[in-house]
Amino acid sequence: MDGERIFGIIVMVFCSLMCGGIFSGLAVWAKKSKKPVHFYSGTTVDPKTVSDIPAYNLENSRMWMIFSVPFWMSGIVSFFDLAVAAIIMSAACLPGGLWLVLRYNRIAKKYIIR
Repeated sequence: MDGERIFGIIVMVFCSLMCGGIFSGLAVWAKKSKKPVHFYSGTTVDPKTVSDIPAYNLENSRMWMIFSVPFWMSGIVSFFDLAVAAIIMSAACLPGGLWLVLRYNRIAKKYIIR
């Protein structure tokens, strides 16, 4: 294995596992939080507007944990095939980001009283 390939593997594994760890951490935080968690940076969710805070937070936790899975997979796959790992990570970032927004909007529609 040449140095360039090893460097590529190190970078891909680091990025993938870092992202997977961050999103898994968000999932744990959402599950343990007593206050309603927010999705968008810089926003808050008024507890008075959430019909069931534990259920709302649990669904947010599941959303983040599901989103983290492709990143963990990409990190593992990087050791075997960088191209496949890059495809997995791209699918997690692009369509996955859209899925996050749509999923959160469904959660908000279900639990946030307007």
